[in-house]
Amino acid sequence: MRRLFPVTDLTPADDEGEWSLDDLAEAYAYPEQAGPWLRANMVSTLDGAAQHDGRSQPISCASDMRIFGTLRGLADAVVVGAETVRLEGYRPARAREAFAARRAAAGQGPAPAIAVVSGSLDLDFSLPLFVSPLVPTLVLTGAGAPPDRIVAARQAGAEVVIAGEGSRVDPARAVRELAERGFKRLLTEGGPRMLGQFVAAGVLDELCLTVSPMLTAGDAQRIAGGPSVAVPERFGLASLLEEAGFLFTRYRRI
Repeated sequence: MRRLFPVTDLTPADDEGEWSLDDLAEAYAYPEQAGPWLRANMVSTLDGAAQHDGRSQPISCASDMRIFGTLRGLADAVVVGAETVRLEGYRPARAREAFAARRAAAGQGPAPAIAVVSGSLDLDFSLPLFVSPLVPTLVLTGAGAPPDRIVAARQAGAEVVIAGEGSRVDPARAVRELAERGFKRLLTEGGPRMLGQFVAAGVLDELCLTVSPMLTAGDAQRIAGGPSVAVPERFGLASLLEEAGFLFTRYRRI
């Protein structure tokens, strides 16, 4: 059974069916605003693990992946860390007919761009993510990145964006640089270390968190790692969906 807890004016789901993509697109629509909006999409077990055996798929479910696809279908760009690209085997985002009219009306391209954050540019630029995307992949790096790796990225067809000094990418600058290129509806899918940097920099506007009804123990990462904030930042619950014990939550900055 699928249930919806009406924290906001979300469209009810059919108890016997699945949430339609239109329902989900309305439920997860970006707010109307002039500046960029950065949301994160993550999954966590009951005991706080963001992955199992290095991947998030084992703690996910079909509806989680449906929401995952919806969030991608609404975004201008998907921001992801280099480690996640390597571990999860990232491929280019694809155009989906279900979102074509909605994206066209919003002035978006056929699919979101993938923006990879990497200070060292230790990436395999022969992968489809770089050489055959529907829209060019962006690589966000620091001004001190190895020049030969910058050349390799550009030769593969990626757009290199300098978003920091030295080898470090500054989270706030990364968001600004993407917004200046027209990518204002931003989605990050991790990994935990990169999400932690966005949280610490105070630039995360929204967290879409799936709570998986599983226990894994072990030493898996949390959804956000790295530097801590001086004072915990409060977010408010915007919506809540439930299916088979999985909770699909959405929190926004207060």
